[in-house]
Amino acid sequence: MGVLILTGMPGAGKEELVSVAMELGYHVRRMGDVVRAEASKNGIPPQDVGKFAHEERQRHGYDIWAKRIVPLVGEGDTLIDGCRGMSEVNVFRSAFGKQVKIVAVHSAPSTRFPRLVNRGRSDAPRDRGEFDERDRRELGWGLGETIALADALIVNEGSLESFRKEAFTKLKELKG
Repeated sequence: MGVLILTGMPGAGKEELVSVAMELGYHVRRMGDVVRAEASKNGIPPQDVGKFAHEERQRHGYDIWAKRIVPLVGEGDTLIDGCRGMSEVNVFRSAFGKQVKIVAVHSAPSTRFPRLVNRGRSDAPRDRGEFDERDRRELGWGLGETIALADALIVNEGSLESFRKEAFTKLKELKG
């Protein structure tokens, strides 16, 4: 069993990489699904989920979401989407050992902002200020360090087809 930890800034293209991983037979666990489920249980509206996630990190430690997803990882090659910091990576390494690898997807803010606005999710930024605030919050969790220390980095600035091709190649390499 191999465990890939997927990281990247909002709108970088993580969801496309997830779809490629699924095509390659990876089981996918999304940290965001765990956050949204917990927020829903607590009556948190969709536009406040990011704030809720941050408050939970402050209350229980920055690795709380990783601790909550570990029991959901089963057998077989698994990709965990949405890692935001090295404290989370350390939880995964403690739980799953040396087979843990980090994959980062990177896109420039000028590329990511319109993607987030255009995908139409309830947590989409209303303006550039809100986008920048979200970036600062996530970087404050240690996301930049996690991206910098990734075992593989895929830059997503070109066409969807070229990104998917590169993602397929990298994931096959990491799967072994």
